[in-house]
Amino acid sequence: MDLASIVLLLTAGLAAGVVNGIAGGGSLITFPTLMLMGLPPIAANVTNSVAVFPGLAGTVAGSYPDLQDLVGRRGWRPFLLLVPTVVAGTLAGCGLLLVTPPRAFDLIVPFLVLGAGAVLAFRERLQVLVGHPARLTPRRRVLTMHAVIGLITIYGGYFGAAMGILMVSGLALVLDDRLVRIIALKNAVSALCGFTTVIAFGIFGPVHWTHAACIVPSTILGGYLGARLARRLPAGVLRVVIVTFAGTVGSYLLWRAIRP
Repeated sequence: MDLASIVLLLTAGLAAGVVNGIAGGGSLITFPTLMLMGLPPIAANVTNSVAVFPGLAGTVAGSYPDLQDLVGRRGWRPFLLLVPTVVAGTLAGCGLLLVTPPRAFDLIVPFLVLGAGAVLAFRERLQVLVGHPARLTPRRRVLTMHAVIGLITIYGGYFGAAMGILMVSGLALVLDDRLVRIIALKNAVSALCGFTTVIAFGIFGPVHWTHAACIVPSTILGGYLGARLARRLPAGVLRVVIVTFAGTVGSYLLWRAIRP
């Protein structure tokens, strides 16, 4: 690998880490970069999943004060009970990726991402239809959160790109809290999902370790910086950033899926 390739991967990793810390979806930067360097789609997807995990850990460090605020209002137990759901959903998605052709799912992914952006954009109106989080019974809130996280982590294990957007959108319908705290929980769930994919793909997947090693350092720095930046943005600005990025990512994925 030449110097230009290393610099390209480091730059992509830094940008992806920052985006993951703010909105999620940074894999839409590193995944195409890996394909641009000649990796087949499945190998690029698997390598990308392994490479961005340290950056996800960085986002947890950057947003940990907000996670503490969220947990302090509810206690650790509800969130620790999410761990088996996250692990099981991620492993299911990893298995689907390794045994099924990606074409059909590629056609679905753009609509998932665009739908996630729409959910966040019209959060208040949808809460009127499904019930505001404050009016949900504790049992219904717990079941809904497990269902949302289980489905999204299946997606995360399979493809992963823009999972953070889906996660923020889903959790925003369940949790009655500030968006920055919801993002902090998203960061923690995404990091656990990422760790699970590292184990699964590290054992069974076609990981290109040299490419992954080039991306890792810059994703750590970018993830931390992105999470810190997210704490300083007003909630309205943060929502506009996430919805705009979701629209951009979804449009790109749709174009990539339907082009000849």
